[in-house]
Amino acid sequence: MSILRIVCSPRGRASESYRLSQHIVERISDAADGARPIVRDFNANALVHVDPDYAAALSSPQDPPDDRLERGALRQSAELIQSLRDASHIVIATPMHNFTVPSSLKAWIDHVVRVRHTFRITPEGKLGNLADRPVYVAISSGGEFSGDGAQRQPDFLTPYLRHVLGTIGLPDVTFFSVQGTARGPVALEAARARAEAEIAAHAFGARVLAA
Repeated sequence: MSILRIVCSPRGRASESYRLSQHIVERISDAADGARPIVRDFNANALVHVDPDYAAALSSPQDPPDDRLERGALRQSAELIQSLRDASHIVIATPMHNFTVPSSLKAWIDHVVRVRHTFRITPEGKLGNLADRPVYVAISSGGEFSGDGAQRQPDFLTPYLRHVLGTIGLPDVTFFSVQGTARGPVALEAARARAEAEIAAHAFGARVLAA
């Protein structure tokens, strides 16, 4: 068992989303029947945006010659896609920025959502190439985006991630969130307790990597 954790906050391991993701990682480990999983952290903030060769490859009916596949964003893309294939579980630790994913997570998505590699185009639409496996998303948000309160803000993060991950073959996505982190220490502790209770109640051992 191996866990790939995508760390998206500019605060890294000091972030609220990373803290929440650690509870998820621990629960996955607890459900592993004594076999401690390998956890690989990837800092999405270190990614550069895709380059001209990558853009040309996406708009072409076939991949470029091998020499171009071994450089720049195409090489980085191949490495990131392989890390997805190698993981039995995926954990994404991300803040919500301006109602949606931060630029670091969007850069990672742009590298791994790649035609002919993680999805294919068919007469029925885009179909994922990756074997399904659990994806857990730990979200931190300064405001609140769930519930019925008057202060509820728009949420373009969760529907976007559910759709884009499903496009590459990963429809099994579960979200946990600490919301209202900007509303003071009392509200933050209450939000942490709610999120941790949801994680504790979740059946992490119910899903395994598909064959």
